[in-house]
Amino acid sequence: MHERPVIVALDFPDASSALEFAARLEPSLCRLKVGFELFVAAGPALVEQLVNRGFDVFLDLKFHDIPNTVAAACRAAAGLGVWMLNLHAGGGATMMQAAREALDTVGGRRPLLIAVTVLTSMDDADLNSVGVEVGAREQVLRLARLTHECGLDGVVCSAAEAPDLRVVLPQDFVLVTPGIRPADVDAGDQKRVVTPNEALRIGADYLVIGRPITRAADPLGRLQAIVSNLEA
Repeated sequence: MHERPVIVALDFPDASSALEFAARLEPSLCRLKVGFELFVAAGPALVEQLVNRGFDVFLDLKFHDIPNTVAAACRAAAGLGVWMLNLHAGGGATMMQAAREALDTVGGRRPLLIAVTVLTSMDDADLNSVGVEVGAREQVLRLARLTHECGLDGVVCSAAEAPDLRVVLPQDFVLVTPGIRPADVDAGDQKRVVTPNEALRIGADYLVIGRPITRAADPLGRLQAIVSNLEA
């Protein structure tokens, strides 16, 4: 098991809410994810504040543009001190290689660079409508292999995809899995609930957990319980 496998998703609308919540957690227990909504609302300054508080930050902006633009964005993100960032594998090999090469030139700790293969909101019919003639499972495997060939560190994947990816990719290729629910937490709008322990068992390295922690009456207590259960 990786050190601090839990990534808490900061799905808040503004900086003050996110920082107030982060103050209730401990960097020694988790990492944090900053996505589109929060980054657009609060900007790079929020990321720097979280990093300065000792948190490893996963900047979840899913870059997808021409290679030079994505490479420049990755360099800028590295300058914020983020621990990990991502892009869309659908941007192609040239884009992914440009991003990786840009990060290889930064000083200090190089952020992990991972790719999104197929969004979990898309099914076979959605892919077919945009010209992808294979099913979601095959497309995920195809893009994950391409991501590895381009020298990236891993992919974001659903728990259902993790076992297949573990078979065809090296063990050090990072799998980041969203949609995790502790066994005693209501599934909410999730159709297939996977517990933290089950996610690690089937191959995930890092677990993105949002509402079960952010909406808990005692977020730190909930986080400590999840971490203790994983360690046990």
